[in-house]
Amino acid sequence: MSVAQQVISIARDELGYQEGFSGGHWDNTEKYAAQVPGLDWVSDDREPWCHVFVSWAFRQAGAAALAPVTASCLEGVSWFEDQSRFSEYPAVGAVVYFGSEGGTHVGIVTGYDADTIQTISGNTNTTGSPEGDGVYEKTYQRHSSYVYGYGYPDYPEGIVVADPAWKGFDGVTFFGQEAGEEDLPRGGSKPDQPTAGTVVIDGLAYGPGARGDHIMRLGKMLVTAGCSAYTEGPGPVWTSADTKSMRKYQIKIGDRGADADGIPGSQQLARLKREFGKAA
Repeated sequence: MSVAQQVISIARDELGYQEGFSGGHWDNTEKYAAQVPGLDWVSDDREPWCHVFVSWAFRQAGAAALAPVTASCLEGVSWFEDQSRFSEYPAVGAVVYFGSEGGTHVGIVTGYDADTIQTISGNTNTTGSPEGDGVYEKTYQRHSSYVYGYGYPDYPEGIVVADPAWKGFDGVTFFGQEAGEEDLPRGGSKPDQPTAGTVVIDGLAYGPGARGDHIMRLGKMLVTAGCSAYTEGPGPVWTSADTKSMRKYQIKIGDRGADADGIPGSQQLARLKREFGKAA
């Protein structure tokens, strides 16, 4: 089964799940946030969880690195844009963003035709509300102004898209008018590269989807350590160059296997700061 199919299947298995109900209303408490490192606060604070559900589904599929780990739809859009993997055209297995600048709601695309897209979303309801009560399968008008755009995960088996600008790219199948799960390319059960998820150290997130000044500081320390894989930057948004640079450092200090996955551990980060923090 391809990774895209796994993500969709995992999301579909959650159809019918509903959040907590208290005081006469749905209360935004749910099970997904606690299973995504760094996002447990979302349920604790009873915040909207539509993007948490997307991040959770990718993580459950062993593909956490292929989608942003965040509770913010705006950050999700930025994450895909930073990788030049955002489009106004749908794709099977894409992450679709809704509303102003994509900041209102999010879901996973399971198929599309000339007029509609089919999605699975969390924190919605039977009307497709961005502040609902559970996980639902919905159909939206493909050309509606409410549909902002689509993030294209870098699936190892390739991706099926409607964007004509992507025709001819490696791993891309172009179906401009209609495509569904049956059109997905076959693939292995895991991405070819490690898909380590985000970690939280001293209250700060590191890994795919993480952003902040601390990410830039980490990158500068890695450059000072002679472990740069950057062609530009480093910057405040975690990219594949951060993963590659961190892995270089992990190998440099003698770590291997799961300890050299490109995501810092607390002891590795402490050593990096101790040895190169002042110089950076």
